[in-house]
Amino acid sequence: MIDFTGAPAKADLHRYLQDARDALLWKLEGLCEYDVRRPLTPTGTNLLGLVKHLACIELGYLGDVFGRPSGIPLPWVADGAEPNADMWATAEESRAFVVDLYRRAWAHADATIDALPLDAVGTVPWWPQERSEVTLHHAVVRVTADAQRHAGHADILRELIDGAVGMREDDGALPEGDAAWWQAHRARLERAAREA
Repeated sequence: MIDFTGAPAKADLHRYLQDARDALLWKLEGLCEYDVRRPLTPTGTNLLGLVKHLACIELGYLGDVFGRPSGIPLPWVADGAEPNADMWATAEESRAFVVDLYRRAWAHADATIDALPLDAVGTVPWWPQERSEVTLHHAVVRVTADAQRHAGHADILRELIDGAVGMREDDGALPEGDAAWWQAHRARLERAAREA
Protein backbone atom coordinates (compact mmCIF):
# COMPACT_ATOMS: atom_id res chain seq x y z
CA MET A 1 0.00 0.00 0.00
CA ILE A 2 1.24 3.51 -0.82
CA ASP A 3 1.57 5.95 2.09
CA PHE A 4 -0.07 9.25 1.06
CA THR A 5 0.47 10.90 4.44
CA GLY A 6 4.25 11.06 4.80
CA ALA A 7 7.11 13.29 3.68
CA PRO A 8 7.13 12.19 0.00
CA ALA A 9 3.44 13.10 -0.32
CA LYS A 10 4.06 16.49 1.31
CA ALA A 11 6.97 17.16 -1.00
CA ASP A 12 4.89 16.29 -4.05
CA LEU A 13 2.01 18.51 -2.95
CA HIS A 14 4.37 21.35 -2.10
CA ARG A 15 6.09 21.14 -5.51
CA TYR A 16 2.80 21.65 -7.36
CA LEU A 17 1.85 24.52 -5.07
CA GLN A 18 5.23 26.18 -5.55
CA ASP A 19 5.03 25.74 -9.33
CA ALA A 20 1.78 27.72 -9.35
CA ARG A 21 3.22 30.40 -7.06
CA ASP A 22 6.28 30.84 -9.26
CA ALA A 23 4.22 30.92 -12.46
CA LEU A 24 1.93 33.58 -11.07
CA LEU A 25 4.76 35.88 -10.01
CA TRP A 26 6.53 35.41 -13.35
CA LYS A 27 3.45 36.87 -15.02
CA LEU A 28 4.24 40.22 -13.35
CA GLU A 29 7.83 40.40 -14.56
CA GLY A 30 8.66 43.10 -17.08
CA LEU A 31 5.27 44.79 -16.92
CA CYS A 32 4.58 48.38 -15.94
CA GLU A 33 2.37 49.28 -12.97
CA TYR A 34 -0.61 49.89 -15.20
CA ASP A 35 -0.39 46.51 -16.90
CA VAL A 36 -0.14 44.51 -13.65
CA ARG A 37 -3.21 46.32 -12.31
CA ARG A 38 -5.48 46.91 -15.27
CA PRO A 39 -8.76 45.01 -15.38
CA LEU A 40 -8.88 42.82 -18.47
CA THR A 41 -12.24 41.09 -18.01
CA PRO A 42 -15.75 42.40 -17.37
CA THR A 43 -15.39 41.33 -13.71
CA GLY A 44 -12.11 43.22 -13.30
CA THR A 45 -9.66 40.31 -13.21
CA ASN A 46 -6.10 41.64 -13.11
CA LEU A 47 -2.66 40.18 -12.44
CA LEU A 48 -1.78 41.93 -9.18
CA GLY A 49 -5.24 41.25 -7.79
CA LEU A 50 -4.75 37.52 -8.38
CA VAL A 51 -1.54 37.64 -6.35
CA LYS A 52 -3.22 39.57 -3.52
CA HIS A 53 -6.15 37.15 -3.50
CA LEU A 54 -3.93 34.08 -3.33
CA ALA A 55 -1.97 35.55 -0.43
CA CYS A 56 -5.26 35.75 1.48
CA ILE A 57 -6.19 32.21 0.48
CA GLU A 58 -2.88 30.78 1.73
CA LEU A 59 -2.99 32.71 4.99
CA GLY A 60 -6.55 31.56 5.61
CA TYR A 61 -6.54 27.91 4.59
CA LEU A 62 -2.94 27.14 5.58
CA GLY A 63 -2.82 29.32 8.66
CA ASP A 64 -6.01 30.36 10.41
CA VAL A 65 -7.81 27.09 9.64
CA PHE A 66 -5.17 25.19 11.63
CA GLY A 67 -5.01 27.61 14.56
CA ARG A 68 -1.86 29.23 13.19
CA PRO A 69 -2.78 32.87 12.54
CA SER A 70 -0.07 34.84 10.76
CA GLY A 71 -0.68 38.17 12.47
CA ILE A 72 -0.52 39.82 9.05
CA PRO A 73 -3.34 42.37 8.79
CA LEU A 74 -5.73 41.71 5.89
CA PRO A 75 -8.25 44.59 6.04
CA TRP A 76 -9.64 43.74 2.60
CA VAL A 77 -11.12 40.46 3.92
CA ALA A 78 -12.20 41.72 7.35
CA ASP A 79 -15.85 42.08 8.32
CA GLY A 80 -17.28 45.13 6.59
CA ALA A 81 -14.64 45.22 3.85
CA GLU A 82 -15.70 46.21 0.37
CA PRO A 83 -16.80 43.18 -1.68
CA ASN A 84 -14.00 41.79 -3.86
CA ALA A 85 -11.39 44.05 -2.23
CA ASP A 86 -8.90 41.17 -2.18
CA MET A 87 -9.02 40.93 -5.99
CA TRP A 88 -7.33 44.23 -6.83
CA ALA A 89 -4.61 46.50 -5.49
CA THR A 90 -5.28 50.11 -4.60
CA ALA A 91 -2.91 52.79 -5.87
CA GLU A 92 -1.39 52.88 -2.38
CA GLU A 93 -0.69 49.11 -2.39
CA SER A 94 2.51 48.86 -4.39
CA ARG A 95 3.49 45.87 -6.45
CA ALA A 96 6.37 45.32 -3.99
CA PHE A 97 3.89 45.33 -1.09
CA VAL A 98 1.59 42.75 -2.74
CA VAL A 99 4.46 40.49 -3.83
CA ASP A 100 5.99 40.69 -0.36
CA LEU A 101 2.60 39.85 1.16
CA TYR A 102 2.39 36.79 -1.09
CA ARG A 103 5.91 35.66 -0.19
CA ARG A 104 5.15 36.10 3.51
CA ALA A 105 1.97 34.05 2.99
CA TRP A 106 4.08 31.31 1.34
CA ALA A 107 6.47 31.24 4.26
CA HIS A 108 3.62 31.00 6.76
CA ALA A 109 1.80 28.33 4.73
CA ASP A 110 5.02 26.35 4.25
CA ALA A 111 5.66 26.46 8.01
CA THR A 112 2.18 25.00 8.58
CA ILE A 113 2.77 22.27 6.00
CA ASP A 114 6.13 21.45 7.59
CA ALA A 115 4.82 21.49 11.17
CA LEU A 116 1.69 19.38 10.81
CA PRO A 117 0.97 15.89 9.49
CA LEU A 118 -1.24 15.72 6.42
CA ASP A 119 -4.01 14.14 8.50
CA ALA A 120 -4.07 17.08 10.97
CA VAL A 121 -7.60 18.48 11.27
CA GLY A 122 -8.49 22.16 11.06
CA THR A 123 -11.73 24.12 11.01
CA VAL A 124 -12.76 26.48 8.19
CA PRO A 125 -14.80 29.13 10.03
CA TRP A 126 -16.31 30.58 6.84
CA TRP A 127 -17.78 27.22 5.77
CA PRO A 128 -21.05 25.75 7.08
CA GLN A 129 -20.43 24.04 10.43
CA GLU A 130 -21.52 20.58 9.24
CA ARG A 131 -18.62 20.44 6.77
CA SER A 132 -16.14 22.87 8.29
CA GLU A 133 -13.52 20.32 9.37
CA VAL A 134 -10.73 19.60 6.88
CA THR A 135 -7.43 17.78 6.93
CA LEU A 136 -4.20 19.54 6.06
CA HIS A 137 -4.04 17.30 3.00
CA HIS A 138 -7.43 18.60 1.85
CA ALA A 139 -6.43 22.21 2.52
CA VAL A 140 -3.14 21.91 0.61
CA VAL A 141 -4.90 20.31 -2.36
CA ARG A 142 -7.58 23.03 -2.27
CA VAL A 143 -5.02 25.87 -2.12
CA THR A 144 -2.94 24.27 -4.88
CA ALA A 145 -6.00 23.88 -7.10
CA ASP A 146 -6.94 27.53 -6.50
CA ALA A 147 -3.37 28.70 -7.19
CA GLN A 148 -3.16 26.65 -10.40
CA ARG A 149 -6.57 27.94 -11.52
CA HIS A 150 -5.53 31.55 -10.98
CA ALA A 151 -2.14 30.93 -12.61
CA GLY A 152 -4.18 29.87 -15.66
CA HIS A 153 -6.13 33.12 -15.47
CA ALA A 154 -2.80 34.95 -15.29
CA ASP A 155 -1.59 33.06 -18.40
CA ILE A 156 -4.48 34.47 -20.40
CA LEU A 157 -4.18 37.97 -18.97
CA ARG A 158 -0.47 38.13 -19.71
CA GLU A 159 -0.96 36.85 -23.24
CA LEU A 160 -3.54 39.58 -23.80
CA ILE A 161 -1.13 42.22 -22.51
CA ASP A 162 2.05 41.39 -24.43
CA GLY A 163 1.85 37.88 -25.84
CA ALA A 164 4.05 36.24 -23.17
CA VAL A 165 2.97 32.65 -22.54
CA GLY A 166 3.98 29.64 -20.45
CA MET A 167 4.65 28.70 -16.86
CA ARG A 168 8.12 30.28 -16.86
CA GLU A 169 10.18 32.38 -19.19
CA ASP A 170 12.09 29.25 -20.27
CA ASP A 171 8.95 27.08 -20.62
CA GLY A 172 6.42 28.42 -23.10
CA ALA A 173 4.76 24.99 -23.33
CA LEU A 174 3.53 25.85 -26.83
CA PRO A 175 4.74 24.81 -30.28
CA GLU A 176 7.40 26.99 -31.85
CA GLY A 177 5.97 29.48 -34.29
CA ASP A 178 6.62 33.01 -35.40
CA ALA A 179 3.96 35.73 -35.44
CA ALA A 180 2.83 34.77 -38.95
CA TRP A 181 2.41 31.11 -37.98
CA TRP A 182 0.32 32.03 -34.93
CA GLN A 183 -1.78 34.46 -36.95
CA ALA A 184 -2.50 31.75 -39.53
CA HIS A 185 -3.26 29.24 -36.75
CA ARG A 186 -5.69 31.63 -35.10
CA ALA A 187 -7.36 32.39 -38.46
CA ARG A 188 -7.80 28.65 -39.05
CA LEU A 189 -9.46 28.26 -35.63
CA GLU A 190 -11.72 31.23 -36.36
CA ARG A 191 -12.80 29.65 -39.67
CA ALA A 192 -13.55 26.35 -37.93
CA ALA A 193 -15.59 28.12 -35.26
CA ARG A 194 -17.65 29.99 -37.84
CA GLU A 195 -18.21 26.85 -39.93
CA ALA A 196 -19.46 24.98 -36.88
